[in-house]
Amino acid sequence: MMASNNDAYPTDEKEPSGCPAGRTGVARRTVLGGATGVVAASICEVALPAEAGAAQAAGQTAPTVERAARWTHAAGVQRGTDIAVRAGRAKEGRFGVMFKDANGFAPPDELLKSLAAQMGEPAGPNPFDLDNPRIPAGFTFLGQFIDHDMTLDRTPIPEQQVDPLALTNFDTPQFDLGSLYGRGPERDPDLYQAGGTGRMRVVRTAEGVEDLPRRADGTAFVGDGRNDENLIISQLHLLFAKFHNRCLDTGLARNLAEAQRLTRWHFQWIIVHDFLERVVGADVVNRFLGVRGRVSREFYKPKNPNRPMMPIEYSVAGYRFGHSMIRATYLMNARSTPPVIAPIFGAEGADLRGSRPLPARLEIDWRHFFAVPGQPDAPRNQARRIDAKLSRPLFDLPPTVVADAMTSLAERNLIRGKRLGLPAGQDVAARMGVAALSNTQLGLPDPNNPGWQGKAPLWFYLLRESELQANGERLGAVGGRIVAEVILGILDTDKASYLHAKPGFVPVAPIAATRGQFRMGDFIKFAQALS
Repeated sequence: MMASNNDAYPTDEKEPSGCPAGRTGVARRTVLGGATGVVAASICEVALPAEAGAAQAAGQTAPTVERAARWTHAAGVQRGTDIAVRAGRAKEGRFGVMFKDANGFAPPDELLKSLAAQMGEPAGPNPFDLDNPRIPAGFTFLGQFIDHDMTLDRTPIPEQQVDPLALTNFDTPQFDLGSLYGRGPERDPDLYQAGGTGRMRVVRTAEGVEDLPRRADGTAFVGDGRNDENLIISQLHLLFAKFHNRCLDTGLARNLAEAQRLTRWHFQWIIVHDFLERVVGADVVNRFLGVRGRVSREFYKPKNPNRPMMPIEYSVAGYRFGHSMIRATYLMNARSTPPVIAPIFGAEGADLRGSRPLPARLEIDWRHFFAVPGQPDAPRNQARRIDAKLSRPLFDLPPTVVADAMTSLAERNLIRGKRLGLPAGQDVAARMGVAALSNTQLGLPDPNNPGWQGKAPLWFYLLRESELQANGERLGAVGGRIVAEVILGILDTDKASYLHAKPGFVPVAPIAATRGQFRMGDFIKFAQALS
């Protein structure tokens, strides 16, 4: 009965033409190397240049799946984000510029540093009034998981070196769970259960808790090492593997390809109807998403829709709203007295840094991160408000995250925005036809200083806009439209997404308790086989 419900859960025969069944390989992550097309090679070749180089020198292949990066994601620089300043604002590759006629905004570094200095939360315990009542803390990490899937770049090191701006050699951004599935069971067998079962590998630790499969050094076998950089996102990654396996266990999927498609489509549904509706609002989603999955465009119009670029206004500013949502500590579970509360950065082994087997004491009770229907209520971590304040640990990043003297994430983001040619917030608002906020309204230090030119950095502008227009509960007029249009626009370009392959798709029973009503809590309930 379940397996035959093809309207909701299509089988191989329903795969859209031109797309390999289940997309277990990297058909969507094709890179163009000069005049010839090549396929993105080993994930690990891009993550560990020294290791890959040594393997090549020895005539060997690099390891099959990527090693984790010790929570360096927030401070890292992605290849190609400097395209505007090095190749011109009209150029597009992996990245590009959304508002090409808006010049880069370059105030003096000292002003940016003074602005960064005022962007910290008050010292002391996390006050409840900084919590966001609309967004549980799980969405902070779901947003990180979404970003990793969108920005996964498995281009081999040699191609990266000859194309540092990622103009031709790059992975096309899509929401296809490449971070979960890698390149498929034949090329990344460590991700999959042996024997051709189509299942993802899930193991038990010596302490008896479920975890990702790991190497001897503790790092996980995952399609994207960033999903092992902290113990919350690694457990979220594990949850997606368990959802995939449940699709097979219940008979909803008969093979790997069908389980992948089901998992991808429910992931994409959550992006649109849970994540985006929370962080930008349903009204903004509906502005761009019409009937039967038709996505309208206003400003995000890639020159090559088959290989859409990621705008720097989105990747370097708009989507970095998540940094303000991070808490200093998280309630992980209440199985002991007192309940287990862990810091994001703290004593080695006691904090949430990843690249190690999951300690039993830090196993997540997901009720503390999302509302899970049908489960007993429990105290819930809420995300911090989307505002111009970052939690204190992000103002003094540890050396495992940054290796230089600039330890403030706020300062790093502001300086990076200037270096990469981001336009000013007011300039983007003007091009959208939105009434711009003044520097006085925004609360810039010394707002009339001529160095500001009457304008503000885009990242800071979007955070303060959220604070002033939506009390920090969701993004404001400019930020919400940037984030929604880019995410929906990229989903729209994927011919295998549910918007293209089956626009009428809606989650139904037994995955969704009510047809067309499916949120992250329902995803958890199905993945964990909760009653």
